[in-house]
Amino acid sequence: MVKRLIVYDFDWSMADQDSDRWIFECLALDIRRKMDDLEQQDVQWTDIVTQSLLEGHARGITRQQIEDTLRAMPFHPAMERAIKSTKAKGDTTFFCLSNANSVFISTILESKGLSYAFDEIVTNPATWQESGLLDLRRRIDPDGEQHTCTVGCSPNMCKGDELDAFIKRHGEYDQVIYVGDGSNDFCPVLRLRSQDLVLCRTMRGLERRIAKEGGLKCQIKYWDGAWEIEEFYATF
Repeated sequence: MVKRLIVYDFDWSMADQDSDRWIFECLALDIRRKMDDLEQQDVQWTDIVTQSLLEGHARGITRQQIEDTLRAMPFHPAMERAIKSTKAKGDTTFFCLSNANSVFISTILESKGLSYAFDEIVTNPATWQESGLLDLRRRIDPDGEQHTCTVGCSPNMCKGDELDAFIKRHGEYDQVIYVGDGSNDFCPVLRLRSQDLVLCRTMRGLERRIAKEGGLKCQIKYWDGAWEIEEFYATF
């Protein structure tokens, strides 16, 4: 029996949308536009989302509205089936490693009946306040010790370090499969071994970095739709 770890990025990798942007595309278009403007000014992304949540709360966007919007976010049935059927076989550990936040991810996973499948979710911490404000913070406090990644990870988290730390906590695996799409998934993918595999979603930042920078030791399999993930997992 192969001891396998499947690591999932969340937005556009497990889910078929970006949860940070989706909320405001549905609830406050002007805030959504402002997010892009701030990103162009090189404001750190988690800080942008924190500011946007504060602004949305100030104008009356409620916890219920946010939760309902998250539950309605596109999530392909094939991805849900793929995770559930693979988990049921009993030889695979699932780990979610994302730059979204704990509330967004947990709300969506609960709505799909997938919470049980993930041994850990490593992401930016978020908590609901009594007022209904979602208090979001960077995983790495900007006032604390910072990571030393030189590959291009965001200041809030080095995904490569987080993957290494997870494996250190849980022990080695015969194979690691990384499901990702964004440029910030390049760092952990660089740390995979020859027997490991990246499932890289096409037409996004990770594919572009692989093509431009190379240097991977692992195998690469490209995919476009969640049905291809379900099809692949069925071969285990």
